[in-house]
Amino acid sequence: MSSSLLSLAGWTFLPSLVTGWIQSIYYGLTIRAGDPKPAPGSARHAEHRRRIHILVVALYLLYTVYEADYELQRGSTFYADLGVPFGASERDVKSRFRRLAALHHPDKLQQGGASGGAGGDDGGAFFMYLKTATDVLTDPARRFAYERFGPTAVAWHAQAGGGGQGGGCTTIRDYVVRGAQTALVPHYALAAAALYALGLLGYMRVGRYWRWLTLAALCLFELHAVTRPGFPWVVERVLNPALRYVSAGRHAPYLPFQAVSLARRLGITLYIAFNQLGPLLEQQQQQPVGGGRRGGAAAAAAANDDSPEKALEKALDALDQLAHGVDVDAGRLIELEMAPFVGDPAIREVMRPKLKEWMVQNTILNDPMVRDAMMRWRQKRRADAPAGARGTR
Repeated sequence: MSSSLLSLAGWTFLPSLVTGWIQSIYYGLTIRAGDPKPAPGSARHAEHRRRIHILVVALYLLYTVYEADYELQRGSTFYADLGVPFGASERDVKSRFRRLAALHHPDKLQQGGASGGAGGDDGGAFFMYLKTATDVLTDPARRFAYERFGPTAVAWHAQAGGGGQGGGCTTIRDYVVRGAQTALVPHYALAAAALYALGLLGYMRVGRYWRWLTLAALCLFELHAVTRPGFPWVVERVLNPALRYVSAGRHAPYLPFQAVSLARRLGITLYIAFNQLGPLLEQQQQQPVGGGRRGGAAAAAAANDDSPEKALEKALDALDQLAHGVDVDAGRLIELEMAPFVGDPAIREVMRPKLKEWMVQNTILNDPMVRDAMMRWRQKRRADAPAGARGTR
């Protein structure tokens, strides 16, 4: 999770690009040829883009969940490779290994290779893998560690003579301490540091409380999974029965370390959802909503906000605000120019309107757009005048 958190802030380009493609395809399918499409920047165009973007992100998040489940199922487990259920006893595991050893023992494979069958190093490696799986599942402490921490915990076992490369883990307590030191504490410490640093940099402001709550919930779930003697209740009573029911028994049940891995991937998915969908949903909630018929009228007006009448009305409002701002600035400049005549009210009354008129006229006439419009108007007037009329030359 910690490594993926660092890239969440920049995970915006691809969904935006896909959203633009889908929106173009949507308009091509729903709008007839010749009809105007919503203009980019209009309220209708922005609303369509927001909804399509939410759909794109939601589909991507669902795909990440499916991808995580697919990777876990492809990885297999010692139980699946030996062909025994989770609750198999040591006697059942050893009995199953003896059957498989009769088929995959290197000596038998070499005899089969002499007659044209397959054998050699691959068969010997698979036999050793089955032997390791049997040794792990017949040792209660190693079995507990494997179910909680996965194949990584196999290397933690003490070698012959004690104190080998694995760190000398022999009891369940040794495995739990080793797992907390190497997997649990560094992961969540780095994830918390990444969340805090990204928050200081201005990222992940939306849903900050829920991000920290998700991280704390994941940490508590993993602590419960690796320290309790049995499987977590949510895995044994909810997740595995649901998977068995949905897949009609074809989906293998999850071990605790697989459930923890899936929970971490789901945490990353939730963080992406907060980062991508949070601002869009927050923007929707901040839109003014009227009550009753007024709310419906406001929604209809917003839907038709890209009409020419609305655009003209907005342009006139902007022009009125600009004119008001120019008038205020002109008044301030006039007061500044009239400062030397503060003690003579008669002169101020005479000069004030003339000075204001001069400033407005000078500002308008010196504007490049106004001069260009006046020049085009004079050229059009001369072109429309009859031949020989005064002023055509």
